[in-house]
Amino acid sequence: MSEEEEYGFNFPELIRCKRDGGQLSKQDIRALVRGVSSGSIQEGQLGAMLMAIWQKGMAAEETVALTEEMMHSGEVLRWPKAWEGLVVDKHSTGGVGDKVSLPLAPALAACGCKVPMISGRGLAHTGGTLDKLESIPGFSVSQPVEKIREILVDVGCCIVGQTETLVPADRVMYALRDATSTVDSLPLITGSILSKKGAEGLNALVLDVKFGKAALYKDLSSARQLAQSMVTVGNSMGIRTGAVLSRMDAPIGRMVGNTLEVCEALDCLKGCGPDDLRELVISLGGYLLWMSGRAASLAHGQEALAEVLSNGAALQKFQAMLQAQGVPAHVAQSLCSAQCDYFLHLRPAEHKTELTAQSDGTVVDVDGMVLAEVLHKLGAGRTKAGEPINYSVGAELLVTLGQKVKKGEPWLRIHYDWPALDAQLHSDLQAAVLIGTADSYHANPRVAEFILPQ
Repeated sequence: MSEEEEYGFNFPELIRCKRDGGQLSKQDIRALVRGVSSGSIQEGQLGAMLMAIWQKGMAAEETVALTEEMMHSGEVLRWPKAWEGLVVDKHSTGGVGDKVSLPLAPALAACGCKVPMISGRGLAHTGGTLDKLESIPGFSVSQPVEKIREILVDVGCCIVGQTETLVPADRVMYALRDATSTVDSLPLITGSILSKKGAEGLNALVLDVKFGKAALYKDLSSARQLAQSMVTVGNSMGIRTGAVLSRMDAPIGRMVGNTLEVCEALDCLKGCGPDDLRELVISLGGYLLWMSGRAASLAHGQEALAEVLSNGAALQKFQAMLQAQGVPAHVAQSLCSAQCDYFLHLRPAEHKTELTAQSDGTVVDVDGMVLAEVLHKLGAGRTKAGEPINYSVGAELLVTLGQKVKKGEPWLRIHYDWPALDAQLHSDLQAAVLIGTADSYHANPRVAEFILPQ
């Protein structure tokens, strides 16, 4: 029996209802998602429905129903009862230099949590966590569910790609959203993200919703709207969900590019690394420890997170995760040792070029979007899913915001494999740095707001 026969209506009626601003019932949405999963809804019909949702939006009840139906279109992971309250994860809307997941997952595991982090690949200017990890020799992001469960028992965290059995409806809808220019629909973003996180069987989730020049949302107001939508829907699904609104103008940390970001994540796990990366890891991790009941307050959670970054416990978990996911033991041990030349194991780029300041002054801005676009052209990113990328391409910031520089002083080092940087790329990169005349400059913290669970 088809969906139309089972429920007594047809898809054009659903499309018309939403096109005209009507509200879909739970039964309507169930039929829609099942039609997507079974292939009984035509591509043109689904495209029309996505555009109707983009134009008319969805009520909170519709978004919750859509998310839950998408989540149940495939397997939902189940965990031992002893883990109740411990299974947590984080999702970021993406940015430049965002390697936060790499130190965060093992730090949470070191605090007693279970972290089945299902991540994605980079597309356009946004880097992907899976791509970063795959720059480490032997690391496998493709793990069956039983292996994920085994790693969580033994280590406490894993970072893997989406399996074929999880949220198949989202794969169909996401591909068509890209083709129909409906990627930026609030209910469709919410449904896509939270259906995948819900399928992980989470108890608590923190969302890092970024805003700024190098983010999906350019202003705080738009980012807050998305964050509040996801917090509302997540809590309605029974996942204790909160959000952090964070600034995404300049790159996070000093390194951009897959291999270079692994190096910086390792530095963070060794108790050093850039302050803004550490701030994000501690803020997001502390929030999750509080929401999951592992800490009495947000402040206590942040203290616990900072402690495992400083005492080596998070680093030990990262080493164990590397080995559990295929990295040879001697490589994992060497990368996580106190004194390691990371490029003994990670492939360096063939060429490096330094760019110098064009005037005396204070560094007041570095445009992360411009850096990302140039690195994309040099091979660090994808234009469409499935394209190969060059892990070694990257940028290394030699200055920090607020730093005083002299004309001719290096501010950026580009790592690349092409024979030379052409004049246009060189010019684009120089335009990314803004050097002002201010005697003093104070950079804003990365975290702008917390949105608490309801």
